[in-house]
Amino acid sequence: MNTSYEWPLWQTSEFVCGIDEAGRGPLAGPVVAAAVVFSRWFSPEGSILEKLNDSKKLSSRVREELAPAIKAAALYWAVTEIEPEIIDRINIFQATMLAMNRSIEALGMLPELLLVDGNRFRPHLPIPYETIVKGDAKVFSIAAASVLAKTRRDEIMTACSRSWPEYGFDRHFGYATAEHVRAIRQYGRCPLHRVSFRLKELGEK
Repeated sequence: MNTSYEWPLWQTSEFVCGIDEAGRGPLAGPVVAAAVVFSRWFSPEGSILEKLNDSKKLSSRVREELAPAIKAAALYWAVTEIEPEIIDRINIFQATMLAMNRSIEALGMLPELLLVDGNRFRPHLPIPYETIVKGDAKVFSIAAASVLAKTRRDEIMTACSRSWPEYGFDRHFGYATAEHVRAIRQYGRCPLHRVSFRLKELGEK
């Protein structure tokens, strides 16, 4: 992937910020968002960052190689998490918006333009923004944010699997796999679970 989407935007906006999230759909764990700003002079040509793509299309090994390279190459980056109890209180959409906005605020500077993956965004700050469906497969800075969010969330879920090994969080990362549903049926929910996410398989409505 290259920076062809950002290039014309850099002609009028020096600080263009890509934003994405990981973890909207799982039954457990936080929703994580990342924001990444590259220099207008940056090019991934000849570096490992040429491999960058939508994090879902990359192997875990490649994502883990890319994450430190993204952090080293970016002018600014930030990753934030919203915990399950907050997701249950305000709902997953609002929690996702909160995570995205907090990642922007954590950058330590104000971007001039936000490029947000998806079709909806509710900004907290008066910054122009553009929503881009499947932006993580089209826009370099959004793809970078998707990798940082995904790798951070996977780290969290892998660490949590040591506290609750019976759920297998290091294998399914909280998604509603058959293994995960069986574990919930057998052990109930742990503090990492989102109690507002109901399971038809358990007769919940």
